[in-house]
Amino acid sequence: MERIKDVLRLWLPLAVAITALCGLVYLTVQQELRQTANDPQIQIAEDAAAALENGAMIDSILPTGKTAIERSLASFVMVFNDRGEVAGSSATLHGQTPQLPGGILDYVRSHGQDRVTWQPEPGVRIAAVLVRYQGTQPGFVLAGRSLREVEVREDNVELIAGIAWIIILAATLVVCALGEWILGSKR
Repeated sequence: MERIKDVLRLWLPLAVAITALCGLVYLTVQQELRQTANDPQIQIAEDAAAALENGAMIDSILPTGKTAIERSLASFVMVFNDRGEVAGSSATLHGQTPQLPGGILDYVRSHGQDRVTWQPEPGVRIAAVLVRYQGTQPGFVLAGRSLREVEVREDNVELIAGIAWIIILAATLVVCALGEWILGSKR
């Protein structure tokens, strides 16, 4: 019984450090995956807002064709007038133009831009970037795309980190037990 206590005394600080490091690795990779999911939309939204500020017509900045956001991985663009009404959209949700949650445009109005995860319905998660534009008819541009594949990658990272955590915990426990058995028997 005393040897088990000695092994645990050696192993528990390692287990805490291993748990913290595996958690940190998972969180770092997960956040990198999620943040880079915004990259195409940042470029699309900022370019569209700049074009609208310079007098472009809304139809000229919208992708051709509609994107069914409940199943497509394609990027889409929505344009809102200054009152928050949809002025143009390449996005559909079950054949209808999706509606933004209240308050999000108020934040963008005062901050210029926002990057959010938008869930218009369960199972549909969108990496969305909203940008305010000025000009003769100010408004907002939203560029978005599905997070489906990013979330698959996040799940894979979680699985890998979890398996690594278990293997490393088990390996260090075995090493601590062997070390105590070999070195402890000399006492």
